[in-house]
Amino acid sequence: MPELVVPRLSVASSARAAARGEGLDDHPAYAGSGQLPDPALAGWVESLVVDSREGNPRPAGFVPSTNLWWIEGDDYLGRVQIRHRLTPRLRDLGGHIGYHVVAAHRRRGHATAMLAAALPVAQAVGIECALVTCDADNVGSRKTIEANGGLFADQRGEKLRYWVPTG
Repeated sequence: MPELVVPRLSVASSARAAARGEGLDDHPAYAGSGQLPDPALAGWVESLVVDSREGNPRPAGFVPSTNLWWIEGDDYLGRVQIRHRLTPRLRDLGGHIGYHVVAAHRRRGHATAMLAAALPVAQAVGIECALVTCDADNVGSRKTIEANGGLFADQRGEKLRYWVPTG
């Protein structure tokens, strides 16, 4: 049974393979992760975990984020990132919660289950109603958000914006 967990070393090689195969290296938390040698995996996992700490150094414009992995055993199926607060850019384009399911595991309900599992975590960091966005042409993501109680707010450019209650 899949579960949402804090990133862990036992799953890191599977996550690295997914990053390599899915082109996730362009996501800041995963930049270069697809090319990491085995000895560097522990440091990468630790960086994902400490990203949730308020005082942790991060690039300008970035906020503390809780990174979680959707796994089954030691197999990485996807990820969720919960951003603890919104910047003007996140309010328009990114929202509080972002998620990704590995292509080989899509269309099996994983995204809907991941988002459902992430909402109590968002509530625990003080988010009462999470902004979740998706591309206007991403029907699957739109259905995921709506299945989790997302209320359509508006469209900004190519992004649809929804507010999702966390409690």
